[in-house]
Amino acid sequence: MINYNGRIFVSVENTANGDVSTSTFFEYKQEGNILSATYGGGEIVKGTLIGIVQENGHLQFRYNHVNTKNEIRGGKCCSIPETLPDGRIRLHEKWKWTDGEHTEGESVIEEVFR
Repeated sequence: MINYNGRIFVSVENTANGDVSTSTFFEYKQEGNILSATYGGGEIVKGTLIGIVQENGHLQFRYNHVNTKNEIRGGKCCSIPETLPDGRIRLHEKWKWTDGEHTEGESVIEEVFR
């Protein structure tokens, strides 16, 4: 199982209906199979997520954030990991807003080495 604790990710792709951009960074924490993260940057003022790391490394989580329009947004996401040749993790994400619009999207985030 992949351990996500202490890993930092940055968005590299997102569909147009998402708030996350290449200026958004995620800092993951993991305790057992419980995943949490804080994120921000770009259109995101502050965000948090909470979820589960499955045995195969896939992630299931819920996210909430406040954007620069002072809107509270939230949704759910499933992420599938890919290990890059240099050892970093790339996450392929399928997400859905669970607030007003209920639209879906896809994004990709990649680990950043410190």
